[in-house]
Amino acid sequence: MNIIINCRHMDLTQNLRNYAEEKIGKFSKYLANITEATVTLSVEKYRHKAEVHLKVNGSLIKAESITGEMYSSIDEVVEKLARQVRKYKEKIVSHRKNKNKSSTVAESAESPPVIIKNKSFDIKPMSVEEAAMQMDLLDKNFFIFINASSGNINVLYKRNDGNFGLIEPVK
Repeated sequence: MNIIINCRHMDLTQNLRNYAEEKIGKFSKYLANITEATVTLSVEKYRHKAEVHLKVNGSLIKAESITGEMYSSIDEVVEKLARQVRKYKEKIVSHRKNKNKSSTVAESAESPPVIIKNKSFDIKPMSVEEAAMQMDLLDKNFFIFINASSGNINVLYKRNDGNFGLIEPVK
């Protein structure tokens, strides 16, 4: 596992680097296929923020924590990541058991009048079930992915009734 540590508005001491690498390095025991861990440490006034992104098989597991001290921020973000890693492993096991399950298909889209934020991501082809698992891991209301079966860009979203909806383009 490659651990990258970035700092914003602070200097990285060797003790802090060793502490962060030791805490994040423990996840390689639980998930052998972690390719990269990006740790971002920042200080804004009295807020010490630790943010971690783990890349696992093309999936992204991320967590952040803000406390009054950097070491406690790292501890708290490691606890959050541990919960998410456990959840990810359970989803993988249940995903293997329920391979033939299908999801609900529905079409609806609303676009905001003003674009406030613009993000770009690398997307890989995946099944609808994998996309649902990734969306749940990221704790988002929607997820954009390339459908492995059709090769088209699809949008998976969480409905108000707790189920999922899938938007597929028609050519």
